[in-house]
Amino acid sequence: MNETVFSQLMDIRDSGRVNMFDVPGVQRMAFEMGFYELVCFIEEDRAAYVRFI
Repeated sequence: MNETVFSQLMDIRDSGRVNMFDVPGVQRMAFEMGFYELVCFIEEDRAAYVRFI
């Protein structure tokens, strides 16, 4: 996980608008916010995302 993805994850988490265990919801919100790096990260390595959460 690079710094950009980490920062994007923290922005979504801090917004409080989605449960971080709702992976499709997090991806949808990331897409809506223009966080395409995060969308790709979750798609390519969902296990790493879940371990981080």
